[in-house]
Amino acid sequence: MKKNILISVFVLICAFAKAREPVVLDTIYANDQKNVALFFPDPIRQAITGSGNFVFTYNREKAQYFGLLQAKPGKESNLLVITANGLVFSYIVRYRERITELNFFIPESKSIGNERPTLQDSTTVAGPSVPVHNKRDRYRERCSELVKSDQRIGRIKKRGERIVMSVDNIVAEGEALYFVVQIENRSSLDYDLNFLNLMVRTRKRAKKKSLQSLFQEPLLKYNMPSKIKAGTSVRLVYVVPKFSMGSDRRAVLKLNEKNGERDLELKISHRHINNPN
Repeated sequence: MKKNILISVFVLICAFAKAREPVVLDTIYANDQKNVALFFPDPIRQAITGSGNFVFTYNREKAQYFGLLQAKPGKESNLLVITANGLVFSYIVRYRERITELNFFIPESKSIGNERPTLQDSTTVAGPSVPVHNKRDRYRERCSELVKSDQRIGRIKKRGERIVMSVDNIVAEGEALYFVVQIENRSSLDYDLNFLNLMVRTRKRAKKKSLQSLFQEPLLKYNMPSKIKAGTSVRLVYVVPKFSMGSDRRAVLKLNEKNGERDLELKISHRHINNPN
């Protein structure tokens, strides 16, 4: 009995020590001759460098997934980036006269945390430890199931310039709404994806009709590509907080091509949003 207690205490001490281990940051090298491009899994909302000899530029007016890093000779510094969904990324940045890596495609797993951490109330009495799936892990699991599913909600499709975008399924589960999207590139040119956004658009009934669009911040974009090669297709899932719409509104999926004009807007009726699978 005493031996078992000692083993349990030792395991708890090791777990606590592991949790307190400092995060080891990756290093990115840059210079003033070339642009080093960093592509993040979600649009960049805020970014800052610790020293003036490093410059990280990104679109502050229209959220995009990438930023460009340049450096002048000087001491090392750090780069902090926060994406639209609150994920925090941190890197050591150094000047190097010759660099070979110019593009970094950064997965969500490289995040060091979220700017809105969930903290336990200090007045709550801790009970037995129960393994609980992180919400994002649950979203990923469900997305993995949905991209393989043959379930359909109806014919929702838009095509133009041999690019075809369709919503195969809309699923409501818990507090989330899952949009299963397929993008086909039937052209002979690769399609470099700049962004895919979901908006709710309201049409005001007046003498002069005007449109107002409200961006739906995603909880997760699963299997989102940066490029769709010619003659191929990709299936992805766009997850947003669950919502409903009136008959005067419609959801709009907006697909935008990087350095191109093959853009698509797919309109989704309120009937599909209010009656998901």
